[in-house]
Amino acid sequence: MTRNYPTITISQEGEKWLDKGQMWMYKNNIQTLDDKIENGALVDIITPSKRYLGTGFLSKNSHITVRILSKNQKEVIDEHFFKERIKFAYDFRKTLDKNNLTNCRLIFGEADELPGLTVDRYNDILVTQISSYGLEQIKDNIYRLLLEVLEEDGQQISGIYERNDINVRSKEGLPMEKGFWKNANCSTQTIICENGLYLNVDVENGQKTGYFLDQKSNRMLLRNMAENKTVLDCFSHTGGFALNAAYGKAKHVVAVDVSQTALDQGYENAKLNHLEKRISFVKADVFDYLKECEKGKFDIIVLDPPAFTKSRRTIDHAYNGYKNINMMAMKLLNKGGYLITCSCSRFMETANFEKMLREASHETGVTLKQVSVTQQNHDHPILWTMEETSYLKFYIFQII
Repeated sequence: MTRNYPTITISQEGEKWLDKGQMWMYKNNIQTLDDKIENGALVDIITPSKRYLGTGFLSKNSHITVRILSKNQKEVIDEHFFKERIKFAYDFRKTLDKNNLTNCRLIFGEADELPGLTVDRYNDILVTQISSYGLEQIKDNIYRLLLEVLEEDGQQISGIYERNDINVRSKEGLPMEKGFWKNANCSTQTIICENGLYLNVDVENGQKTGYFLDQKSNRMLLRNMAENKTVLDCFSHTGGFALNAAYGKAKHVVAVDVSQTALDQGYENAKLNHLEKRISFVKADVFDYLKECEKGKFDIIVLDPPAFTKSRRTIDHAYNGYKNINMMAMKLLNKGGYLITCSCSRFMETANFEKMLREASHETGVTLKQVSVTQQNHDHPILWTMEETSYLKFYIFQII
């Protein structure tokens, strides 16, 4: 099969950006674009001197004009191309997360060279999100290839649930919607097993695609240090960290969240694992709860807040929020206690987050002894050429 894609010309500024490894071409870097090119079409990006830079889907509505699929000018973007990309991503998970293949992120967009596509697996249900106009036009083929790759490895999937209720779709000119692809007759609820813990997952109404898979390995770090400790899990949601602490034989765990629905789901998860006597679920604003908390009551405090910022415009506000809550936790821990703190916002960059932690510890009068620094679970891989794929920062410190 030959390739004959229309071309768009990028500015010199955009050329420098793509040469560094970036996989997105922005609208403000367009030099020439023929209006006759159809929205969602595959296009080649070239420089004013006709040098080839990459191929991807055109999105006329989005600020991200092209999400690059390939930087190989000889590569044809066809079914074989997509199947090989899907298989490559699946083999990566089989190598690095083989014990959790039934509950993992199978495809993480740009990091798996499939920009605009997210696929999570919960038992026999795949949950997808598409944030690319071009990919949306061929989604039936993509889903069929997904099923083929899994079935060829003996994996049976009952249905694909589309969680296309994400805001970025409106920027692509796509509707926000959710539901089973081809009206599969499946339940939207299932029970997964994550490292020995059973967890209820609601793919229709749960956070993200149903559960926070990105903290999987980090929850194990808490489990392994929790024995005989009293643990406070702040912003506990459905109890991911609290359950792992209890499973790790913590003396007692308190899970605090402002959402009664999330706490109820956490309690059901605790009962599912016969851990309900080890965990107290408390409905409260975390900031208010920490203000009233007694110093030394907890040996370990976990801070896993929702993203305090989702744009660069609100970084200063987020910085203060992170600093205040970390200072409160530091003040409550005795010498020898442990602070687990993280941020899931990619706009709160690592250097800034660490600067905040240094200020908080200095102003609190404690010293932080680093135990561990990690990021998102390896089924959410990070491209070093694309900072947008790196977002989760996870730190464990001992207070001395």
